[in-house]
Amino acid sequence: MTEHLRAARVDGVLRLHLDKPAKRNALDDAMVAVLIDEVDAAGRDESVRAVLITAEGDHFCSGFDIVGRNADDAASRPRIGAIQRRLPSESHRLISVLCTTQVPVVVAAKGWIAGIGLHVAAAADFTVVADDARVWEPFSQRGFTPDSGGTWLLPRLVGLQRARELLVLGRTITGAEAAEWGLVHGAVPTVDVEPTAEALVAQLAAGPTVTLGLTKWLLQSSAEHTLEQHLRDEAFAIELSSRSDDFREGLQAFVDKRDPRFTGR
Repeated sequence: MTEHLRAARVDGVLRLHLDKPAKRNALDDAMVAVLIDEVDAAGRDESVRAVLITAEGDHFCSGFDIVGRNADDAASRPRIGAIQRRLPSESHRLISVLCTTQVPVVVAAKGWIAGIGLHVAAAADFTVVADDARVWEPFSQRGFTPDSGGTWLLPRLVGLQRARELLVLGRTITGAEAAEWGLVHGAVPTVDVEPTAEALVAQLAAGPTVTLGLTKWLLQSSAEHTLEQHLRDEAFAIELSSRSDDFREGLQAFVDKRDPRFTGR
């Protein structure tokens, strides 16, 4: 664990809370490592049925703490080539595991949502933001290219032209605009961000976990396959989901004319 990130499992939900408000919750190596380990483990933990990522203070995440990493002390600065050696197992791994873990991930975000913070929000299955949040890709204004999946995630969510506005022109948009563009699930007043996200994660945690996980897998893989390949994946997924206890419960609830009581099995 790290002092700047808290993790807890409560009622089937893995709760991850960024806790570095003095730096607008800018991520560091230790925080990224814990996020990766916790989300990856959630996919194997039978008790976890949803993941919720929140942050302390007025801002979700202002990006990565590149100032801290590139300190003036020459002895502490990374060697040339460190970025390309490090990224595959750090920030790039974080985005990959968020996209591929077979439990739904929800983000609640307000204030600044920038850089890798924006990419975490974009990689989540559902992100609820404050309507006055500030959504920003800082890369072009800092003189380096995007990382952590920005050039892969954004075009798929908002289209190529709007991705250019964000990544090339460095345009800052509000949370309300981000929702209008389809970059996030929804935008609400700041006071409603956490309650809305909590209601959403409670709904997901009470859902048919196997089915939700397989549906997430199908959505993520669909763009990479031909129709015939994807139809085979759909057949595989329905074979698994139809053998679950939740499938039988769903059928029985339909017969009984009541709401299903899924157990995640």
